[in-house]
Amino acid sequence: MAANVYASATDGGSGGDSAQTRSGTGVRTAGATIDCPDVGSKLTSVPEQARGEVDKELALLDEQIAKAYQQLSESAQQVQQDPGFADNAIVNPLKEKRAATLERIAIAIDRVGDRPEGLEALAACTVEDGNQAPAQGEGQDGGATEQPGQEQGQDGQEQGNGQGQGANGGQAGNGPVAADFADIKTVQPNVNNPRQEGNASRGSFATSCGVNENGLFNSDNIIAAPGVTNGAHHFHDYVGNQANNAFASDQDLAKAETSCDDQGDKSSYYWPVVRLQNGAQEQDANSPGGGIEGNAGEIVTPKQVTLNFVGNPREKVTAMPRLLRIITGDAKSFVNGPANANASWSCTGFEDRQLKDKYPLCPQGSDVVRTFKFQSCWDGRNIDSANHRTHVAFADAAGTCPSGFRPIPQLVQRIVYDIDAPSLEDGGRTTPLFAVDSFPEQLHKPVTDHGDFINIFDEDLMGEMVDCINDGRTCGAGADGGQDPAPGEEPQEEPTKSPEAPQEEPTKTPDAPQEQPTKTPEAPQEQPTRTPDAPQGGNDAGKPGDKGDAGDDGKGEAAKPPADRPAPEPESGDASTAPGNARPEVKATASADGGNAAEQGGGSKDGNDEDTDGLGESQAVGTATSAAPTPSVPSRTEPQAVGQGGLADTGAQLWPAAAGAVLVIAGFVVLRRVRRS
Repeated sequence: MAANVYASATDGGSGGDSAQTRSGTGVRTAGATIDCPDVGSKLTSVPEQARGEVDKELALLDEQIAKAYQQLSESAQQVQQDPGFADNAIVNPLKEKRAATLERIAIAIDRVGDRPEGLEALAACTVEDGNQAPAQGEGQDGGATEQPGQEQGQDGQEQGNGQGQGANGGQAGNGPVAADFADIKTVQPNVNNPRQEGNASRGSFATSCGVNENGLFNSDNIIAAPGVTNGAHHFHDYVGNQANNAFASDQDLAKAETSCDDQGDKSSYYWPVVRLQNGAQEQDANSPGGGIEGNAGEIVTPKQVTLNFVGNPREKVTAMPRLLRIITGDAKSFVNGPANANASWSCTGFEDRQLKDKYPLCPQGSDVVRTFKFQSCWDGRNIDSANHRTHVAFADAAGTCPSGFRPIPQLVQRIVYDIDAPSLEDGGRTTPLFAVDSFPEQLHKPVTDHGDFINIFDEDLMGEMVDCINDGRTCGAGADGGQDPAPGEEPQEEPTKSPEAPQEEPTKTPDAPQEQPTKTPEAPQEQPTRTPDAPQGGNDAGKPGDKGDAGDDGKGEAAKPPADRPAPEPESGDASTAPGNARPEVKATASADGGNAAEQGGGSKDGNDEDTDGLGESQAVGTATSAAPTPSVPSRTEPQAVGQGGLADTGAQLWPAAAGAVLVIAGFVVLRRVRRS
């Protein structure tokens, strides 16, 4: 493990000589980072023919910075002893490498277009105080720069020990620090929603794609660095498209599997993972993008992920083009400044308060929330741009798109984590610090948070989304309840069960009349057993379960949802499930299945709360019959009796014959007596 050149992360326990952390260049090495101009953001027009080569060279620039930062972090002692060491051994060699790479970029563009001017001026880098990022103070809530007092270190803590909780560098020696956190309760409400105009598109469309419970990670970035392994230099969580890596073609993405409930959504949604700085050795502890580049600690699986598409407060939205790519936020905003930053951190119960440059300290019982609101205006022509930004834009505060841009559905991504507030007083030793993965020189600052999206919706489904939003409706998989269900995506797949219910109902109803007399006793037997099941089914809302509830899957609590969450249930596909009167139907349907799977489990037939969904289609019928439950029950039970054996039916048919025989015999007896007399 590299030496930890960062000072204490706590306010107390200074005692170290801060003067010793200063190099002759006036830079504090205990928190120093490499600051280089962002070349990609300057290349706003790159010919399509040169795009691939330019992207690879841009990725190489990132790799050069990462290596220079690593060298800086390992050379704290030399930097302190020799004021010129940082410049001579790190910064100047880096400048030479960057100059050669920039020249190759210029040549690649010059072959097919106009040579870009001024690239050579972007070669020089500097060593900066990691606790005061350049141009970072403006536009950040709570102030983007860290308190200088936080930099003071304890002499004994400056050597990394593999965990480094007490050091100002987290587990890997490059952040986070105590000053990166803020108590959410001290933040004033700061969320303002634009007023809706007359022609606003007020609807919303939800898609549910899981929480990456299957652990799909990599440190690639197919948007910013296609064809480059470890192009992101940090790990991403992926949901939706399962073929997302640096080498996936558009055709690969289109043919891939998806984790989304609606298989018409093969879009790719990804973001940097969150890690606990708890000393754990993850799968990538010794790999590029992971521990080698300062991204260390236990990866936290989200508790919940909500993906909603919303409208525009002034206009109707138009469909997103297939394969549209959007990056929101800036992974390098700590050194680039806040111009493209779009991080939003908060806590459940406090989401009217958003932090841009701090991680939230949430009270007990409250979870950490990351929110991304993506660009919602499109230029009408391009699915990507050279700097991956200029083809899309944000609407202004009133919801108006820039000239030449049109409104599209806005992706609002909400990621929730069950993470305890870290113990800052002891540098995270008692309760570990947490942070997003980042480029190593970005020091895990919260302002660097970002999200990525590639639209791979089926055209028909995209059309449904647009119609839904423009009509002011709430639609999609897990709509409304989408936030709760996210953890338990499985229930939402149950629509496949709906067909089962209908099968038996029609065939059994006719039989009921015939044998009602003999069957009436049997009806009661099954009805009691079904009564509990009905509620479960009706709540397909158990959906969320919530798998999240681990084992519940919403089943056990299924009976409650109908009352608790009337709205979400219909959205799952049981519009008629929510009402309690649907219950008699559910019972009947379940018995009809013969397997009684639904009836047994305290819930849905398959354990997915949406078992009710399976019944959902028959529930419409059920609502009608539920008014007269008595007749409907026998009608369904009778078929079962018949199927179980013909004994009852045989008896029913023999007794009239027996009675006739008795009458015939009696007739003979009477005749004989008459003759004798």
